[in-house]
Amino acid sequence: MSDLDGRGQRYDSTRRAWEEIWQTANVDAELKAVQYRRAKATLEAYRPYLPKDAPILEAGSGLSAVVVTLRRMGYPVIGLDYAVNALRAADAAVPGQSLVAGDVHGLPFADGSLGAYLSFGVLEHFEQGMQPALAEARRVLRPGGVLVLTIPYPNVVWRLAQFKRALQGSQLIDEDFYESTYSRSDLIDNVVRSGFSVTHVQPTSHSFTLWGLGGVFRAPGYYRTSLLAEGLGDLSRVVVPWAMNFMTLIVAHK
Repeated sequence: MSDLDGRGQRYDSTRRAWEEIWQTANVDAELKAVQYRRAKATLEAYRPYLPKDAPILEAGSGLSAVVVTLRRMGYPVIGLDYAVNALRAADAAVPGQSLVAGDVHGLPFADGSLGAYLSFGVLEHFEQGMQPALAEARRVLRPGGVLVLTIPYPNVVWRLAQFKRALQGSQLIDEDFYESTYSRSDLIDNVVRSGFSVTHVQPTSHSFTLWGLGGVFRAPGYYRTSLLAEGLGDLSRVVVPWAMNFMTLIVAHK
């Protein structure tokens, strides 16, 4: 298993921040959010690549809404997270799920034992980069196993926010919470350098980029986008797919 040393100064504080986030979150709300239009579009983009004949791991499953959703669709998914309180909340809300406490840099699974590895908005939270976690993902995947990642993209709204923070003399959103973005080329390079063969790359969740602007782009509810955001998101997906990309979806094989 991978060494957990050298994981960065904000590793523990980021974990504690996630524990606080999940402490105030709601499993039912997360389950409803997985059914939002943007989330369903992403799920349907990667679902054809998933096997049903071998275990699938969601590494960094949080409240495990994706685990629950995919298991209801017949996929043998296991959820893993280092925020134990999130796993307890998920198990209390939907008993009977396969949930494991653990770290993505030291997975409690044998070499070549998994058919697919899923990671949604996780690997951007490590100061040492995604290479150590990707190496561990490759270790546990069987030959031909599937890697599915979503990673935040430095879209035009993110760049404007960075410019504003620079004017204010800071590039940090939160000194205790680490988060980064990856360009399309950087993400592909990281995946390829880890020994994977890239199968599919796609920009997603354009409406949620607009949600970040607030106001008329937000609808009442848990991270819900307005009809205006949905419409403009559809348009930007065609006209400026990468400039307004919120999360890059990448599918690769071992």
